[in-house]
Amino acid sequence: MHCHAELDPLDVSSLLTDAEKRVRDEAAQIVDDELLPLAAGAFERGEMPQSAVRAIAKMGAFGAALSTHGCPALGAVASGLQLQELERADSGFRSCASVQSSLVMWPIATFGSPEQQDRWLPRLRAGEALGCFALTEPESGSDPASLQTRARRDGDGFILSGHKRWSTNGLSAEVALIWAKLEGEGAGPDDPRSIRGFLVETHLPGFTARPIEGKMSLRASESAELLLDDVRVPASAMLPGARGLGAPLKCLNEARMGIAWGAVGAATACYASARDYTKARKQFGKPLASFQLVQAKLAQMYSDIGTAQLVCVQLGRVKERGSLTPVQVSLAKRAHVAMALEAARAARELLGANGITLAYPPIRHLLNLETVRTYEGTHDVHTLVLGRQVTGLDAFS
Repeated sequence: MHCHAELDPLDVSSLLTDAEKRVRDEAAQIVDDELLPLAAGAFERGEMPQSAVRAIAKMGAFGAALSTHGCPALGAVASGLQLQELERADSGFRSCASVQSSLVMWPIATFGSPEQQDRWLPRLRAGEALGCFALTEPESGSDPASLQTRARRDGDGFILSGHKRWSTNGLSAEVALIWAKLEGEGAGPDDPRSIRGFLVETHLPGFTARPIEGKMSLRASESAELLLDDVRVPASAMLPGARGLGAPLKCLNEARMGIAWGAVGAATACYASARDYTKARKQFGKPLASFQLVQAKLAQMYSDIGTAQLVCVQLGRVKERGSLTPVQVSLAKRAHVAMALEAARAARELLGANGITLAYPPIRHLLNLETVRTYEGTHDVHTLVLGRQVTGLDAFS
């Protein structure tokens, strides 16, 4: 049964337009028919199936909110509903769509030249090509201003050298958006104002992508480290409108609201699994769901999910008006991922020993959400963003 049909305690559906409901229903059908059957196997094997990429493209989730080059031009609520449904299947599937849309296509559409947009956006939208975003490095995570990847001018092009890590879609990507400090710009080699974005084709000499081994979370998503050993790119590879650290941070802010939506889908999948299991399984002569402690856990999930759905729709409307702030996004990302993790842990517990098997979704969502809690701003970093907002005091410096 679709996510929206089985859990809408606060009648959030009444706040949606007919067009938004159609987008949600179409996404839910593709998830039910094509993605849910793949999810457990993809996680177990540690792979992102090509059939999943095709299903996400069929849904129209690549570049859904963009209004150029054939993209659907969906509003923030409609595109968020797609991501909620995708993560109901698996965080890895939603992550693939989020990176492609918010971290590759959005910066090309926002900061790119007309030639860059014409070349890449149609293929990325159709899922004919994947892109990846490379900001994080082995020694640069929550402090992206400290990145060490360098670009230097070389005749009519640039030479890039550096080491990136945790790049989603990085093994299959045809193009990597590499953020590097351009020598000769800003006040010095460590000035974050010197950061520029480069569209690097992954077949170029000196570019290597290799998988991150031993990963126990987000296994149905490609996580790569990228090595750039004097990779030469033409001048046309630089995003002309992206200057300074603010550019990649704006990309991440685009993606974080999608994470807040997606976490609700993961929580819903865990709740539905636990509810159905405890109603069907009998112990001490009656269904587990008849016991007070079980009902307390289900009631908490039910309440938390309904509240998070309302937050998503409200902030989607705020974004559609053009007034969404990064602090509001931090609030939603932080709160919803924490809520989904608690729901996954409670659901896993309610399923007992069966809860640790891939026959049921909670353990998979639980492990995935540990990554979601960490990436695109850790829970603690978003806590400090909110702390700065409410006190006026900056704990980062």
